[in-house]
Amino acid sequence: MRADAARRREAIVHAARSLVAARGSDVALDAVAEAAGVGIGTLYRNFDSRAALLDEVALSILSDVRTATRETADRLGETSQEAWDEFVHRLVGLELGALTAALADHAGEALSPEVQAAQDEALAGVGRLLEAVQGAGLVRRDLTALELVTTVGMITRPVPESVRRAAPDLRTRLVSILSRGLRPEDS
Repeated sequence: MRADAARRREAIVHAARSLVAARGSDVALDAVAEAAGVGIGTLYRNFDSRAALLDEVALSILSDVRTATRETADRLGETSQEAWDEFVHRLVGLELGALTAALADHAGEALSPEVQAAQDEALAGVGRLLEAVQGAGLVRRDLTALELVTTVGMITRPVPESVRRAAPDLRTRLVSILSRGLRPEDS
């Protein structure tokens, strides 16, 4: 793929991630194309369907989850609590709600093998990291990787504008509550 074509494709995925995070997976593909600075024909040349685009959004987010997990695992040691807290905030910043929305479009259907493999790999990595911080006494032992990722996904789901106006700091508060709830009961 030519460099300019690769940049356009990446711009489409980036725009789709942002719009799916903000509006949900039923966002108009015209809006994605416009946000990416491309025509709708260019979007369809890169992604022949909404499902193909949502698969790529999911793969992009799952790749970022794997990267965050690896980088956090490398930082565990003297700064374990700080590394863990930053990891949770990083997951929130990845807009996992967009991933949840993208995968929800496949409800009733099997995920593509590529997305399923990436999801399994990401969850396994989060699970290994979780075991390490649980072993260090930083996180409650009954928490699973799926529960953590799902909870962060729920916190980062798109919310109606009226809720954002009424509670502008809602996400920050929910992340704070989550962080406290992740700690072992004796801390």
